[in-house]
Amino acid sequence: MAPQRVLTAEMRLNETFDTVAELYDRARPRYPAALFEDLAALTGAAPGTRVLEIAPGTGIATVELARRGFRVTAVEMGEHLAAVARRNVQAFSDATVEVSRFEDWPIPSGEFDLVCCATAFSWLDPGTRMHRCAAALRPGGHLAIWDTHHVAGGTGQFFVDVQSCYEHWDPATEPGIRLERAEDVVPRTYGLESHPSFDLVAIRDYQFDVRYTTASYLDVLHTYSGHIALPAASAEGLYDCIRSLLDGRYGGKIEKRYLVQLVLARRR
Repeated sequence: MAPQRVLTAEMRLNETFDTVAELYDRARPRYPAALFEDLAALTGAAPGTRVLEIAPGTGIATVELARRGFRVTAVEMGEHLAAVARRNVQAFSDATVEVSRFEDWPIPSGEFDLVCCATAFSWLDPGTRMHRCAAALRPGGHLAIWDTHHVAGGTGQFFVDVQSCYEHWDPATEPGIRLERAEDVVPRTYGLESHPSFDLVAIRDYQFDVRYTTASYLDVLHTYSGHIALPAASAEGLYDCIRSLLDGRYGGKIEKRYLVQLVLARRR
């Protein structure tokens, strides 16, 4: 019998993304092309490969999967996010977007060659997510999870200075937080290295910098769940503080470094 699903407070915070679907699609950084190239090389994925994508958001990864000729079924719980994702993949006849929580979606057993989840696996119910991914995959199929991390680099001093804005306007902020170096980030394997249904195959890292203006940086902040959930007065104060810092000390331009880590496992 499959484990029962329990919705945690963190999982419900995930619902905030649907309130900013259009901005999310415009502001969020894209994933490196090298990730998709490695994914195909490591799994043997080719045109016609059957892919289940969990929580695609607005289809940022879905487009890249569909562009490679994969037959993609994407399952997104947010109606507004799903609408944008459908618009983004409308040119690909083998890509479909369904509206459902992954935890509730009726899984066709063993139908998929590859299950993917981009920067969303941590939001899924930890009591059911591995069981359901394993059920969706044929034997020998692959589970690909990638997470995005904010790491030290780019305009490094800005991310030190901006901490004071968070400490003032968001009381939940721990004092003195600093970004980790990319080489110090421990990959989230979600227990795949010891899971009875999977063998851990590979872990890959991808670093890249994104240039932001004041406006575009504030846009991306508006798509983070913790920022969306702030009380209006706190959010307004935080954004004003960040805007003043960016314009007054950094000339309205910064670079931010991201680390994307791909974790790949094979279904036994």
